[in-house]
Amino acid sequence: MTDTSPSTAPLLIIGAGLAGWTTVREFRKLDTTTPVMLVTSDSGDFYAKPTLSNAYAQKRTPAQLVSTPAAKMAETLNVTLLAHHQVQSLDTAARTAVVSNNGQTHTLPYSQLVLASGAQPIRIPVIGTAAGLVKSINNLDDFGVFHQALGLDPSATELEAPKTVVIMGAGLIGCEFANDLVQAGVTVHVVDPSPRPLAQLLPADAGEQLRAALQALGVVWHFGTTVTALDGAEGNLSVQLADGSAIAAHIVLSGVGLRADTALASAAGLVCDRGIVVNDKLQTSVPNVYALGDCAQYASAGERTLPYVMPIMNAAKALAATLAGTPTPVVFPLMPVSIKTPALPIVVAAPHPALPGTWKAGDGEGVWQFMDAEGVQRGFVLTGKSTARRMEQSKVTQA
Repeated sequence: MTDTSPSTAPLLIIGAGLAGWTTVREFRKLDTTTPVMLVTSDSGDFYAKPTLSNAYAQKRTPAQLVSTPAAKMAETLNVTLLAHHQVQSLDTAARTAVVSNNGQTHTLPYSQLVLASGAQPIRIPVIGTAAGLVKSINNLDDFGVFHQALGLDPSATELEAPKTVVIMGAGLIGCEFANDLVQAGVTVHVVDPSPRPLAQLLPADAGEQLRAALQALGVVWHFGTTVTALDGAEGNLSVQLADGSAIAAHIVLSGVGLRADTALASAAGLVCDRGIVVNDKLQTSVPNVYALGDCAQYASAGERTLPYVMPIMNAAKALAATLAGTPTPVVFPLMPVSIKTPALPIVVAAPHPALPGTWKAGDGEGVWQFMDAEGVQRGFVLTGKSTARRMEQSKVTQA
């Protein structure tokens, strides 16, 4: 009989995105013998998710975005990989997970469990006969569907035929895709209820700079309104807006943001809020269960979710040490984010959303600083050539 007691059961990681694979990599630096099992609903291939929003103009196919195939990752890191498996439920008292694949169900024991389940696209209700055709891009498979629908022959110098894409949302995701697609020759319309792009992240003047820069490339903005209905068929859509106007489009892409995937954790009784609630050591409300990445709500970050690369890298390193037997709190330094809008390069170090303060223009063009009530700099935004001042501004900003 196989011994499946907690002491001999594997470390189980759910999710093969950056959070899952980086945790494995960091753990293997500290522990080369403990069995590790990674379960994922996709192929498990390793790729950089941020490349999804700037790959089209570069004519990179979905296959070309894979930096390391899943089999190679599993071999190199000595991991048992269960690709294309769905996790149905968790029993945290028994330390087991029920997974399924092709109609077959298995119960997996674990010693410690890491939830790296990521986030899911926020879907805005839309009516109409073609409402179900709204696309989103949250992973490599999604990009493959979008890539095929838009149609780009990697060997061609131009699009197969002129295409029009309506993007719902002028936030970070929407703006990055807008810049990428318009550079590839796509006609791009962006619809958002806000008065300008990245309204929740940038001071007004910086947002206006981005609006003008993307508009100069050909992006058509529709601010102060929303998409309400979608009629027609794939490739021939009529997009109805709340202001009464309509846009003829081939594809509608939702870029309104992501929401932490907490479904599995919540069903298992873990405390969840905007994400899976974790303490400074990334432990959930249940012993031996941890979470990181887009699905986690970090106590160390002021009870925030942090859907960016650098927080994942910091969290994975700390968690690996904890899993290997040395409890280690995660400490998030100041982590500026580079927004992939070549029309106007932007670097943002955003303050906590609940922090009182104001944005003020800094010294020089393209510099803004967020000052708290005591006059301490808590964030900054840099645009254009001023992005070169990233290190300088980081030194004078308190996280």
